[in-house]
Amino acid sequence: MQADKKAVDGDLLPDANGKDPNPGGQTEDSKWQRPRLSRKSLMKCCLVKWIIASTTQQGPDDDSSDSDLELSMVRHQPEGLEQLQAQTQFTRKELQSLYRGFKNECPSGLVDEETFKSIYSQFFPQGDATTYAHFLFNAFDMDRNGSIRFEDFVLGLSVLLRGSVTEKLRWAFNLYDINKDGYITKEEMLAIMTSIYDMMGRYTLPSVRDDSPFEHVEKFFQKMDRNRDGVVTIEEFIETCQKDESIMASMQLFENVI
Repeated sequence: MQADKKAVDGDLLPDANGKDPNPGGQTEDSKWQRPRLSRKSLMKCCLVKWIIASTTQQGPDDDSSDSDLELSMVRHQPEGLEQLQAQTQFTRKELQSLYRGFKNECPSGLVDEETFKSIYSQFFPQGDATTYAHFLFNAFDMDRNGSIRFEDFVLGLSVLLRGSVTEKLRWAFNLYDINKDGYITKEEMLAIMTSIYDMMGRYTLPSVRDDSPFEHVEKFFQKMDRNRDGVVTIEEFIETCQKDESIMASMQLFENVI
């Protein structure tokens, strides 16, 4: 049943003719409400671009058994593809493609923070991506041990690219909650927003004013901190975002820099 749902999504890579295998984005299960992302949308994700670039350099996938065999040849051995397929919204072929690129870039099977900084500095050369990459790395580093496993990587990507609105908002809350105490302070939100504006650069169009991050955070907090206790809980965050179209639109800024 799970595999049948995922098969409808098609593949992260195009077919032999270079076309999106499911251009219409239709699903066969009417109960499944996940937003359909086209390959073009997927390729806006910096982390996906990074992985696919490595996969392209290696050449096309050979056989599914190769990927399974390769799982035992790295220092950190990730979970089997079947288990990851059950835990994510990626197809087996998508996981194979992601793993090949991941292994090519990170032969040890682990990503460190410097790699994240390098990825985002490549995609945002006009700004300073160091601080944002640091925050994003910490959000992916679920074990807080200074490295990201392939499992952590694809679980995070699955939520960000194909999760429900609530799942994405929970992930975003985790990003903004820098010290992981279960609350977002105004200072934490300002730190994240400032890092995004710094990464986008001063020469973007439309231009960004120096006080834009502060104004953005003030607006958010006025709506989210409903009991005026100076912090935002995950319940306040999710409820406010889901009810306020302007905040949901603003969250697109966040989605565009993953």
